[in-house]
Amino acid sequence: MSIYLGILDIVPVKEHPELLGKSVAEALLKYAGANEIGVTEIDPELSDTAAFCEHYKIEMNQAANCVVLEAKRADRNWYAACVILGSTRADVNGLARRTLDARKVSFASMEQAVAETGMEYGAITPVGLPIDWTVLIDKAVADSEYVVIGSGIRKSKLVVSGGFLASLPNAQVVEGLGQVK
Repeated sequence: MSIYLGILDIVPVKEHPELLGKSVAEALLKYAGANEIGVTEIDPELSDTAAFCEHYKIEMNQAANCVVLEAKRADRNWYAACVILGSTRADVNGLARRTLDARKVSFASMEQAVAETGMEYGAITPVGLPIDWTVLIDKAVADSEYVVIGSGIRKSKLVVSGGFLASLPNAQVVEGLGQVK
């Protein structure tokens, strides 16, 4: 694995499974191409995208954010994930709402996101999410050679191809999901 992004020391995930959240590690152990996925240890205080990118010399369009959405329609409430580049913001009330066929979509609270995913806030990733969740992936993310994204815990980040994210269970690639800030 020879991926160079900023000043990150990237190693194959199989060499350091302790740098992964529990559900993330379980999901990646089942993935045949796990050798193509990298992990890097970071300062957990720098896990948030802007601080991370500045410190580790990563462009905002090389980082991806995974946000947890709560969708509602009639008596039904459900969760979904939305993955966009760090240089964009999610079109939650437009494209995400229509794609999920929901009446209302909002960002899940920090408490809800942590409880539903079992991951640390600021490190949530689409890898290892509950199997019944829809994962909306912006086409710009899916088209990326590599992006840096959460690992389930704040002290590390995954380095994955956009194609890998697009291949996740229940993933839907959506053009225009991430809008320029």
